[in-house]
Amino acid sequence: MLMSSGRRLGTSLFVVAVISAAVVPVTLTQVTPAFAQKRISPEKNPPGDIPDDQVFIEYRSPLGFSIKVPEGWARREAAGGVTFNDKYNTVEVTVEARAEPVTVNSVKNEQLAELRKNDKVAIQATGVKSEKLPAGTAIVVAYSSNSDLNAVTNKAIRLEDARYYFWKDGKLATLILASPYGADNADQWQLMAKSFRWQ
Repeated sequence: MLMSSGRRLGTSLFVVAVISAAVVPVTLTQVTPAFAQKRISPEKNPPGDIPDDQVFIEYRSPLGFSIKVPEGWARREAAGGVTFNDKYNTVEVTVEARAEPVTVNSVKNEQLAELRKNDKVAIQATGVKSEKLPAGTAIVVAYSSNSDLNAVTNKAIRLEDARYYFWKDGKLATLILASPYGADNADQWQLMAKSFRWQ
């Protein structure tokens, strides 16, 4: 009986040892950050309202377009476009070659599908429409997303975003606007979208 009990005890210890060995510690590098997996709740008092008395200045790009942007925002130029930032507010314009004009359907099937495919910021699209603007008809995608982590606070917030697709003569310009979710920047966004011009 004692030997039998000992064998049972030994077997139990062996099983526990196997189970314990199978539990592999998970390091932070193996886990996608939570802010990239889930939609962050919007701020109750979102920062980022562009002041009503904000001054806008014209920016002319060597890529063949101009647009009015808020004066004083940080500017970063790249080979395919330009970005202006102020805290969580962003204005970005990129230009690429495209043989055919964009349509609501092509943007849904291509650009929006690509956004969702490479989604790392919990994108939620709310609409795709065409809009007549001074530069021509633009296809507009409205959506929300999580911001990148702030370098100072190490915090991400929920953003409200819009992408305007302008096409002309084999070139596609994408105007990207982003602000903290709930910020009152509708008029300023319209001002910038209406100011876009091909040069």
